[in-house]
Amino acid sequence: MTKPDQQNLFRQIPAVDLLLLRPLVASWVERTSREFVVSEIQKVLDSIRSLIRSDSISAEDISPDKVESILTDALEKRLLPNLRMVINATGVVLHTNLGRAPLSFAAQMSLSAFSVNYTNLEYEILSGDRSHRDKLIESLLQEILKVEAATVVNNNAAAVFLILNALAPGKEVVVSRGELVEIGGSFRIPDIMSRSGAILREVGTTNKSRIQDYADAIGPNTALLLRVHPSNYRMVGFTERPELAALAELARKSGIPLVEDIGSGCLVDLRPYGIADEPLVQESLAAGADLICFSGDKLLGGPQAGIIAGQKKLVDRIRKNPMMRTYRVEKLIYGALEATLQSYRLGRAVGEIPVVRMIAMTQEELRRRGRSFAQRLRARVSSGVRVSLAPGNSVVGGGSCPECQLPTTLVALESSHATPNTVESRLRAQDPPIILRVEEDKLLVDLRTVFPSQERTLLEGLQRALQG
Repeated sequence: MTKPDQQNLFRQIPAVDLLLLRPLVASWVERTSREFVVSEIQKVLDSIRSLIRSDSISAEDISPDKVESILTDALEKRLLPNLRMVINATGVVLHTNLGRAPLSFAAQMSLSAFSVNYTNLEYEILSGDRSHRDKLIESLLQEILKVEAATVVNNNAAAVFLILNALAPGKEVVVSRGELVEIGGSFRIPDIMSRSGAILREVGTTNKSRIQDYADAIGPNTALLLRVHPSNYRMVGFTERPELAALAELARKSGIPLVEDIGSGCLVDLRPYGIADEPLVQESLAAGADLICFSGDKLLGGPQAGIIAGQKKLVDRIRKNPMMRTYRVEKLIYGALEATLQSYRLGRAVGEIPVVRMIAMTQEELRRRGRSFAQRLRARVSSGVRVSLAPGNSVVGGGSCPECQLPTTLVALESSHATPNTVESRLRAQDPPIILRVEEDKLLVDLRTVFPSQERTLLEGLQRALQG
């Protein structure tokens, strides 16, 4: 039964028509539609009614001004897209949860142009005939990788599946037991093999596989030798694994193709920057792999894609696989990938590809940026906020280089106004959201993964969050 004071509050709830006449709400009607705004008004008023019934709201909270404020906040949140730009201040270069590789400027321009215009996706301009999208960047990959043929699918997991499904259905694929990996999203090599129709033939032990193990496993039903790079883990200690060149020689003598799943797709030598355990795509091919596959959105620094390259006779069989159509990519991916690969072709990857540029940042550059940023932040915050610099490490992330740490300079933040978790929560609630690290009761900002153009927004966001 409704209490008298509740009945009085119900009578004070502003009417829908009255709210629609208020200038701020009317502007929302013009920006969106009457139906959209009315629907939100009804939701807000229903919420107020529920609060009245539970005695959780006062008369001041249901005035027209207050309801209008609540409504406009609700409308703002409703129009925020689910996929949003964030500032990555974590120092994780290939942050899987944050979309992995940011694209180069050239790749961004291709997305802008191709998204709003028609393209020659499957049209041969010179002849006027229909063409195949699969050929759009094959010549570029042939030139960069020095291979006979190449094709593109929507990710490297798809590439592995298609290779197995096209080249080894009902036949055995020889793999070291130590390479039966699982990567993000529960992608397991044995499961992919099973679904592809290939038959797994394990060799060696978890920590040791020898060339003779592979040789002993080869039989009349063997279709492929498969090498899988352990992208997201490393085995150390009492371990052994045959060199790729030795596997290639065995494959050649046996007349069986050698396939390598490289994973991250590294096209430039990153050893000068501290990345020593990621195979170069070109080196795998030079060692004798007949077919390779790798990701486009990891160390390559492009859009999400899977690249398959190697012998033409093998790539042609994959192209003819009926499943190929289910994994093909669209014009925006081709455009962004071509723009990314052009930077490699011209020898400008370190300067133009964000992922490579972030990895290549020197300690001095990061110290200089850190000092400047800390100085500017101190000028914005109160005495209750401590801003200091600390040595630390960035990581590559994205399932790449799990043992590699990149020395960096961290901006460490402590506030007497709020706990680190409270500040971190405030930062995530901003637009754009700011993502950083919290370690040992300190907020840590790593500028390695922050674009210089984002620093002002980052400063303003930190100022608001640190002081509440």
